[in-house]
Formats: sequence, C-alpha cells, structure tokens
Amino acid sequence: MSDLDRRRAGRLLAERGLDALVLTQPESFSYATGLPAGVAAMWRRAGGATALVPSDPDAPIGAIVGDLNADALARRAPALDIRTHPLWIDLVDIGGLDPAEPDTAQLVTAGYRRDNGGSDHFAPLPTTFRIETAFAVLGEMLRERGLGRARIGVDLEFMPAADFAALQAALPEIHWVDGSEVVRRLRAVKSPRELDCIRRACALSDAGFHALASGIRVGHTPKDMTRLWRDGVAAEVARRGETALTGVWDYMSVGPDPWSGGGEVVPGAILKADVGCVIDGYNSDTARSYVFGEPDRIARDVHAALADAFEAGLAAIRPGARMSDVFETTIRAMRAAGYPGYRRGHFGHSIGASVGSEEWPFFAADSDFVLEPGMALAFETPFYGKGIGALTIEDSLVVTETGVEILNDLPRGLVRLG
Repeated sequence: MSDLDRRRAGRLLAERGLDALVLTQPESFSYATGLPAGVAAMWRRAGGATALVPSDPDAPIGAIVGDLNADALARRAPALDIRTHPLWIDLVDIGGLDPAEPDTAQLVTAGYRRDNGGSDHFAPLPTTFRIETAFAVLGEMLRERGLGRARIGVDLEFMPAADFAALQAALPEIHWVDGSEVVRRLRAVKSPRELDCIRRACALSDAGFHALASGIRVGHTPKDMTRLWRDGVAAEVARRGETALTGVWDYMSVGPDPWSGGGEVVPGAILKADVGCVIDGYNSDTARSYVFGEPDRIARDVHAALADAFEAGLAAIRPGARMSDVFETTIRAMRAAGYPGYRRGHFGHSIGASVGSEEWPFFAADSDFVLEPGMALAFETPFYGKGIGALTIEDSLVVTETGVEILNDLPRGLVRLG
C-alpha cells in the first residue's frame, strides 16, 4: 500500500511547474508504490527500481522493476503500471509445458524459448542490471503518457552524479530538474500506517530504557548500557509478538567525557542513552540522561536549564508554527537561564524511513518549514561538556490538528539510578 498522498503531490508538483516526479531512491520507491524495491536496490544506484508519479493524481503511478518478481508485485499492486528490465538472475517458466517430456534439457529449453518470444537467440544477462535499459523503459513509459518532452523532477539528493548523467544521455528530450524538495515535503507528513510504525518503535524503545535504568550497576560501561537496552527491547518484542522490527541503534556514553567511547559507572557518573528502534524501516529517536547516585551541582543545574528550554520549545510546537520560531524559543530559554555560549545547529528533526534517524526538516534557525498535522518529529535539547558529561532530553512526537502527541512515556528529569 502506497503512503503517498496523491492530491498533495499534485499540488506540490503544480506549484513548481512539474509534470511528474521520478523517484529512484529505494525508500522513496517503496513510499510511492507500496512495493519493495527488490534485490537490485542493494547497490543504491538509480535504475534498480524507479517510480513515476504523474502530477495528475488520477493517473496511475508507474513502477519499473527488475524482472525477477514482477508477477508477484503486479498481484500485490494491480493499480500500478508495472514494467520490467532484466536482472542478472536466471529465470524460466515451464508452466503449461508437457511435464512428460522425457528430455529435461529439452523441456527447460522450450521454456526459455517461449519466454524469449520463440527465438533461439538468447541475449546475455547483465552482470547486475543495465541502467541504460532501465532508463529506456522509463522513456517508453513517459512517451506513452505524453511526457516525452515534459518538465520532470528527479530525486537528485539521492541520485549519484554519474547516474544523472546517464539519465540525461538516455532521455535528452526531457527537461530534468531537481525535485528533491518535493520529495522531502511529501515525506515529511506521514500516513496513518507510517505513524503506527513509529509509535510501535517508540514503545519498544521505552521498554529498553526501563530495562537500562533498572539494570545498571557500578562498573558498567557503554557496552553494558547497550546490552541492557537491547535486551529490554528484545523482551518487549517477544511480549508484544512484534514481527516488523527491522533494526535498532544506540549511542551510549558514561562519565565526564561524552565522546571518549569509554568510561564506567561510578558514584555521580552521568549516563546518556540516545537510541532508536526501526519498525518496517521507520525510526524512533529518543534520548535521556541519568546520574548514578547524586549529581554534582553543575550537572544538576545544566540539566534543569535544558529541561526548561525543552518545555518552552515543546509548547511552541503546533500546526502552523515555523520550525525556526521553535528553535528561537528554545535557544532564548537557554540564554535566559544564563548560558549565552550555548549553541546548537538544530533542536530536532523529522523522523521516518531513511538510512539514518535524522531527516529534513529541522528545528533550525534557517528553516522556513511550517509545521503540519501528521508530521513525526524528534525534539531535543542536548548538552555535551567535557568534565561534565552528556546531558540530553529528546522525545519523538506527532503534530496533531491542535498540538502534539508525545510518543514516549519517560520522565524528563535527571533520573537517579543505583
């Protein structure tokens, strides 16, 4: 099932004078078509799987995929216009041929011949796939739809420069322009299915936090923190019967040097966990800091300022608000608390299906993005100080029609362990 809002896509394309959008990033292909990008996507090159999204929301989405499992994809998405290009994998169909044929080689060869249009001239398969062939199929699709000389956006933020040069050479009549902003704006607002994945990811992550907090002991290291958190996630996966966990990630620190990668738990040590679970490709992103025993005055005071700044920024997050205004509200709160040297490039970001946990847009001073209902975001107020440690608060949230829905259920204070 596609997560793409076709009406919104049509509006964004029309605003930029684009007739269609071509998507080659595997995650964006799946987003638009609801289908897996397939084995050819493993190299993360253009042409392995390509989606064509016309500006007309009633025109069918096109999908150009490797020929290995095209029949199965067509059954899953009958409304799509699916075309194929050859992959390196051998495939023959002997269905309908006489299984009593005494010569196996003859039987299989008859299948190859039929699949080859009756010809005995069998062209060699590509080493992986041929980008020129995939683009030629795209060209046929565009010409059939009257888009042979159209103005079309392409996801240049993903596409390698060499592949874009090949696309221009293969289809020189098309006016290719960078459609990356359209892709980003489309994917910034999530479908109900996408939000469900992120909510489930957050619930698993929270269970890991509880396991970490209850299991930490003197002498533990960042590796022990990772083990405790991941064990807690695994236990929650088993309890819920969750079948779509596709990954976990974490950044842990212990002690006064937040970037050392070392350290161990001693009385007064600051511990930081910045973690996420991935459900069907969709990330959560949550962070908390703890203190083992009693915090010193500096850590206590800085964390209190971060907590006040977090609450001030959170109160500014609502539909219609500019992300730059949320940034300014948050940084002003830190300055008002007496920290004029505290600087951040951003206070959070969108979350979704990507190779990393941070997606555009950002809560940044130069962001012109206006918050919309349905956006999934991570909002954070981090601090890293050598001689102090890593102090941070980060929640995942969804912008609603009236405000925000917080997806984590964790205390935001500097929790004391031990």
